Amino acid sequence: MTCVAIVSKPRKPELAQLLPELIDWLRKHDYNPLLDCEGAGYTDAAPAVDRADMPAHKPHLVIVLGGDGTLLSVARIFAATGTPILSVNLGSLGFLTEVRLADLYTTLESWCENCHTLDPRAMLHSEVVRDGSPVKVFEALNEVVVSKGDIARMGEFAVELDGKKVARFRADGVIVSTPTGSTAYTLAANGPILTPDVDALVVTPICPHLLTLRPIVVRGDASLTVRVEGVPTQCLLTVDGQTGFELHLGDEVRCIRSEYTVNLVRLSESGFFDALRNKLSWGER
Repeated sequence: MTCVAIVSKPRKPELAQLLPELIDWLRKHDYNPLLDCEGAGYTDAAPAVDRADMPAHKPHLVIVLGGDGTLLSVARIFAATGTPILSVNLGSLGFLTEVRLADLYTTLESWCENCHTLDPRAMLHSEVVRDGSPVKVFEALNEVVVSKGDIARMGEFAVELDGKKVARFRADGVIVSTPTGSTAYTLAANGPILTPDVDALVVTPICPHLLTLRPIVVRGDASLTVRVEGVPTQCLLTVDGQTGFELHLGDEVRCIRSEYTVNLVRLSESGFFDALRNKLSWGER
């Protein structure tokens, strides 16, 4: 039978009832369910493996039961496979996880009947370069953030576009985001909203010490470099708000569009604007 991976958000009591029902539904429709370790804490009705090992089982579909944070982690794990991801909102905001729990089985029926579309989302590839040599690479769906530590003093950063100087400034940090990430941390830092199909990247300073320094949008195939030129105590690279890496003075974070794409299962092409209106109150007076 075709494998379907199920990834669950930790500490969600409703999973105790939901997971056995979902596993039973999948088996009745000739799918072989595979749980992650979080889901295995609620039921032993299906085999379980670590999330990082799931791509090796080559699932036909990944069902995410959680919020946007769970989806972001799954997107990075399955980045290289392009496996379609169906996300069901068990979180608070659920901007990316647009399927309501009440619509889960209706959505799965539509999936089985091929009455769906795939919403491809570009990812961001970042590389930390130290003393001229790469030391770490990351893939992000939303953004990478270069920021100073918890001391209330600003850092100094320089940004280059295709090897040309853009700006050098003092700020709390710099966000480089994909169009998907434009509605996340970038939005909170007064960046622009981009529709997911725009071929672009966004560079947003965080609390810059200049009234004239504004977010900029660059073409999607641009090469962006953020260099750490001064920090009060500590500087961090954060990927999708979940993975951290300590940066040193002089480190460069080089960002380009990733070769990988995340494919989200959608039933409605208007879901992005519905989410803007319903979850971010966009356009309300």
